Amino acid sequence: MKVIMTCGGTGGHIYPAVAIADELKRRDENTEILFVGSEIGMEKDLVPESGYEITLISADGFSRSLRGSIRSVKRVLKGRGQAKELIDEFKPDIVIGTGGYASAPVVSTAERQGIPTYIQEQNAIPGKTNKFLARKARKIFLGFAKAGGYFKDKKKLVLTGNPVRKEFSSLNREEIRREMGIPEDTFVVLAFGGSQGAGRLNKEMLRVIERYNGAPDTQIWLGAGSYYFDAIHAELKEKDLQLQDNILIAEYIHDMARRLAASDLVISRSGALTVAEVSVCGVPVIFIPFPDAAENHQYYNALAVAEKGGAIVIEEKDLDNKPLTKQIEKLRGDRHLWESMAEGCRECGSADAVKVICDTIFEDIKK
Repeated sequence: MKVIMTCGGTGGHIYPAVAIADELKRRDENTEILFVGSEIGMEKDLVPESGYEITLISADGFSRSLRGSIRSVKRVLKGRGQAKELIDEFKPDIVIGTGGYASAPVVSTAERQGIPTYIQEQNAIPGKTNKFLARKARKIFLGFAKAGGYFKDKKKLVLTGNPVRKEFSSLNREEIRREMGIPEDTFVVLAFGGSQGAGRLNKEMLRVIERYNGAPDTQIWLGAGSYYFDAIHAELKEKDLQLQDNILIAEYIHDMARRLAASDLVISRSGALTVAEVSVCGVPVIFIPFPDAAENHQYYNALAVAEKGGAIVIEEKDLDNKPLTKQIEKLRGDRHLWESMAEGCRECGSADAVKVICDTIFEDIKK
């Protein structure tokens, strides 16, 4: 079988596609998989790092300015031509889109040629592109039940949860902490705001770091993001704060699965992939949704976990009134609450999402 996976932009679109591709290859090593992404997203680096070839096409979102809109239209039209050439040359049996700028021209071109297409929607509030592409897709795989209300043809919908790489569900907490030399009675907080980071989250985490710097029973790990990494160190220097061994500030958390497995509490944005990974690991979480996300979808992603008791949701505007240090102390001081949140979070995870997606696709193409 020949498969085109099209994805891009951020890890939230890319890693679910990689997880699906891994499962397809596991089932049949002769499956040929071609990733297609855009020239401007993270996929050009993340996909090859995951062991797959990727072809990049011209694709872009629409700008609010006239000049930007004209440029975007030119790029989109060019991308459609490139997508057609790719599909004509590769001749895929199916096309799977997980979001990102490249998905629109690739999936829509495949649909026009009668090639079976499948959509994986990560967020609780679907994007406009997936709502458009879903009209001719064979199946629509949902990360959140709430998203189903935005699609007209309910017969196509399959609630799977969001696919995550196998490593997130296979690691043992006690074993990982032992390997990392973390005592069982040490409370570990992992905070991150995505690959570029989140300025407001970082600002609040500086207060946390000041509070726990040097505390023997606490470890704080912060993924500050590439955009804010230098700024946060400049602020530490201005405060004349010398970080002790229990504090780690990294530009990017590369071993995310291991760090999640070893953590007692996560503080993060609530992109769909983050929600899925944290939920599969069953770690209590404080979500601080990105307020400018399209249709406020991060808030609704977070709310889905909070409604199960697995998360605390704090909007950016409320951070000053609900400082993170208070939330941390509340959780570490109430073991019953911690265990209840861990269980609630785990209920939202779906370690079988990839299996269900691939089972459904194979069953569908046999018809």
